Amino acid sequence: MEAASVIKSAESPRWMLWTGRVLSALPVLMLSASGAMKLSANPQFVAQFQEHLGYPGGALLPIALAELVSTLLYAVPRTSVFGAVLLTAYLGGATATHVRVGEPFLAPVLIGVMLWLGLFLRDARLRALLPLRQPA
Repeated sequence: MEAASVIKSAESPRWMLWTGRVLSALPVLMLSASGAMKLSANPQFVAQFQEHLGYPGGALLPIALAELVSTLLYAVPRTSVFGAVLLTAYLGGATATHVRVGEPFLAPVLIGVMLWLGLFLRDARLRALLPLRQPA
């Protein structure tokens, strides 16, 4: 069976598509707000970024741009898988940062789970690539 027919037969039921869209929108909103906060260069945020998290001030802009570009790539259906891979790496760094400073790290892990679950539910190509069960 060719790939196009496998994907066509695996198209999303309406509930799955909308659940996936909602689960995908939540990380997009959270990561966009986080990136915008980093870009704002709010003095309180910069101080926390440097003193509490231990990053140099010059790292704030590149981290914000990586977060926002990856989020944008995830939000665009054509590049969503690539964006999800980039955001997974970004969230891995966020998780490691939280672990290093002794903070709870569940939030970035849950955001990563949400973004992949949302993508899995809304994208038949991903379900065809990573089926939860093998076709009969």
